[in-house]
Amino acid sequence: MDPKQFERYVIQPALELLQLDSPAARALMLGTAAQESGLGHYLRQVGGGPAMGVFQMEPATYHDIWRNFIAYKPAIQARLAMRWPIEPKPEEMITDLLLAAVMCRLHYLRVNAPLPQAEDLPGLARYWKRFYNTVQGAGTEAEFMRNWREHVAV
Repeated sequence: MDPKQFERYVIQPALELLQLDSPAARALMLGTAAQESGLGHYLRQVGGGPAMGVFQMEPATYHDIWRNFIAYKPAIQARLAMRWPIEPKPEEMITDLLLAAVMCRLHYLRVNAPLPQAEDLPGLARYWKRFYNTVQGAGTEAEFMRNWREHVAV
């Protein structure tokens, strides 16, 4: 997928819907998609795992965000209700790129740490590893930076 189009037509509208648009958020989400799915190359987790969509979010994480975060954020609820009046099924992240992007940003929004600067690739990689992939995850910061260079910095 073309990274500039993905940013313009998926990430930016998702961030605008949430009123959370910033260069740092855009860069982090581009890097996350590049790392997690090869920027849309995979829409289901390789090997039969549960993760899905361009950001490879697991259903358990998806439901946790809806039930334990969105449910307690009336402003976010109101913005999302315009598009999704009820909680969509997690499988919809496969075909609804806007939903997948919104959920990725909300996952990061739950983190109580500022986003790295948009141009700080090592910082983006560290942030992704710590808060999206987690220390138990198989991905590495080096892999994130390699996938950024391959899929985003083209």
